[in-house]
Amino acid sequence: MAIVRLALPVAAHQLFDYWLPDGLAVALGSAVIAKLGRRRLAGVVAEVIASSDVTPERLLPIDEVVAGIPPLPEDVCALARFVCAYYQEPIGLCFAQVLPPFIVARRAGAVSDPAPSGLALHALNADQRAAVDAVLPEPPKFAPSLLQGVTGSGKTEVYLAAAAGVIAAGRQVLLLVPEINLTPQLAERILGALPGVRTAVLHSRLAAGERRHQWLAAATGDAQLIVGTRLAVFTPMPRLGLIIVDEEQDTSFKQQEGVRYHARDVAIYRARLRDVPIVLGSATPSLESYAQATRGRYRWLKLPRRAVVQAALPEVRLVPNRAAGSVEGIGPALQRAIAARLARNEQALLFINRRGYAPSLLCAACGWKAMCPRCDARLVVHRDPASLRCHHCSHVANIPNACPACGNQDLLPLGFGTQRLERAMTELYPAARIVRVDRDSTRRKDSFAAMRNAIAGGEVDIMIGTQMLAKGHDFPRLTLVGVLGADNALYSGEFRGTERLFALLEQVAGRAGRGALPGEVLVQTDFADHPVYTALVSHDYDRFATTLLAERESLGLPPFAHLVLLSAEAKRAAALETFLATAAERGREIAAARGSACEVFSPVPAALPRRAGMERAQILAQSRDRRALQEFLPLWRDELERIEERSVRWSLDVDPIGFA
Repeated sequence: MAIVRLALPVAAHQLFDYWLPDGLAVALGSAVIAKLGRRRLAGVVAEVIASSDVTPERLLPIDEVVAGIPPLPEDVCALARFVCAYYQEPIGLCFAQVLPPFIVARRAGAVSDPAPSGLALHALNADQRAAVDAVLPEPPKFAPSLLQGVTGSGKTEVYLAAAAGVIAAGRQVLLLVPEINLTPQLAERILGALPGVRTAVLHSRLAAGERRHQWLAAATGDAQLIVGTRLAVFTPMPRLGLIIVDEEQDTSFKQQEGVRYHARDVAIYRARLRDVPIVLGSATPSLESYAQATRGRYRWLKLPRRAVVQAALPEVRLVPNRAAGSVEGIGPALQRAIAARLARNEQALLFINRRGYAPSLLCAACGWKAMCPRCDARLVVHRDPASLRCHHCSHVANIPNACPACGNQDLLPLGFGTQRLERAMTELYPAARIVRVDRDSTRRKDSFAAMRNAIAGGEVDIMIGTQMLAKGHDFPRLTLVGVLGADNALYSGEFRGTERLFALLEQVAGRAGRGALPGEVLVQTDFADHPVYTALVSHDYDRFATTLLAERESLGLPPFAHLVLLSAEAKRAAALETFLATAAERGREIAAARGSACEVFSPVPAALPRRAGMERAQILAQSRDRRALQEFLPLWRDELERIEERSVRWSLDVDPIGFA
């Protein structure tokens, strides 16, 4: 009797043994259906074994082999095992990341059909050509490159030219992007630049049947270029020849629910497995990648100038945040700059990373604030439609007519969000064509694409948006960017706070002046002498990154140390405290017994101590030795699973990007 071990999508760190019925053929990596208890689950054949420790009468048979799904190749199975071991995630859930949806849609869109042969790439400048030549070693081999290029320097042209060379040699290319909203326009650019290339697009918003179709095109080798968000890093590609990670610093590459992994780091591991080059591109690289480049572990390629000869980096001016004459937070300097653009038929972008009308509602008489009943967070005032909303648990309440504490009717919306700025812009510039771009205004399918097309077509004068507009967009008539509310990020307790703020501001500033028209950026701030703003004015990321690296090294923080965050939540605070106290004690015992260089800190409340009715707290473990931490983690995880506090939900986050 043939025995197979299956990776099933359950939260267990084990494989499950089944017997293989006669006439049913499987290979390693085959997708199968099997019963586990009362459930029929899709799993993957991880091993074929001669015998099982489970008695024969207790073994169940495999029900069926999934039709139409080829066995997962060896490197993809190895990738799933790596995610399991490094991130301490259940093996079956890791394999589930690799499989496509099994639902077949009635209509599955085709992979983009190849047009007549030939390429339509733009001519590369000297810096771009040097970068392309450097990232394609001959013979092909694992070689990580950091492509650091200022905004508008033509990193995408470098990607496409490198991809064209790899595809011409008969291999496939994987291009990862951080945001779903960036994939359609990138696919359009690819079709224009590489008309003979068959392209597949993969992201989580595709219908199940369409996603499966695109996955199969990549897995069979039919698609030559695969463009996708973080989930695409697991896509089988038999002729993989190059991996590109665009905006590698973006936090969207970190999966923070379910199986927690960082797609950039998984992509690097996959490139090593397949012995192919990988390019990490950014205007503001993560400090982890920047440090690797400074140490010589990554090839460091730079694009110091904008690709359009006439286009220079925009001038950045810091203006007072609370100047006399401000209207709804918009200072007079910014008002004049917007009016000047309207007079010249140019476009302006007003950037604030807060959606809604106002961040909070306050009673001027007694100080009452509208709080979420389920979270330690203020309710956000929305005007479209009128409501109070929690951006953490989605709780919705009506806006009260009077203060529920004292009855005062003078309730004040405090602060500014995109909806409030939209109303202010409409009042200040009634003839202007204004569009608001945020998560609320782009909920409908294809709404963001319609807005983007309207902006590109010159049908919009003023854009008001969140970070959805901060990267990847190229509007030649956009010459002014105004930034509001940036100072809020300076109060963050996150050690990555200033790094993220600079990256976000440099990205949004880079939307201005990308064509022949000069660009200008006005940042309203109360802290004009802060190092973040000083570096932004000079567009000097290197100096800023060097300073941050020195700080991180002195404090023993990444990239000079490695972190693991144990997050836990429970309805009862007492159960949570007991669990975490025991977890910390056992972690320290393990470290002491092994003489490990790992340090386990005491439990602390989460940044949001209560969310959706659950009490939340966490423990941080760290080590300067990555190997020591990896040896420590499985032992600690085993102890955590033995703690008898079943009402507590917990998770381990290896290399966390924040402490939410």
